[in-house]
Amino acid sequence: QVQLVESGGGLVQPGGSLRLSCAASGSIFSINTMGWYRQAPGKERDVVASMISDGSTNYADSVKGRFTISRDNAKNTVYLQMNSLKPEDTAVYYCRMIINLREIYWSKGTLVTVSS
Repeated sequence: QVQLVESGGGLVQPGGSLRLSCAASGSIFSINTMGWYRQAPGKERDVVASMISDGSTNYADSVKGRFTISRDNAKNTVYLQMNSLKPEDTAVYYCRMIINLREIYWSKGTLVTVSS
């Protein structure tokens, strides 16, 4: 079994920055895809950023140029650096990993609130 433990959410003022971390532990042979999703109140969960095993990344248009996804393979950890945060970035953020080729895991989520 694999667990994802997320950290780094909180309250930040508009224009500020936060970094989210998500560490995987357990029976891991390979991590094939890492991604960050978010769900705002009353809205569906949408992908924010993703990275596949070769390092290729994709971003939602709304966060391009402001958010950066990265990883530390030795720590089985994915990060989301969020800069120039806007009130519309307020949401619960989840990490998702595809591990051992076909196992999909989600974190419990962390709340990011952007407000003055």
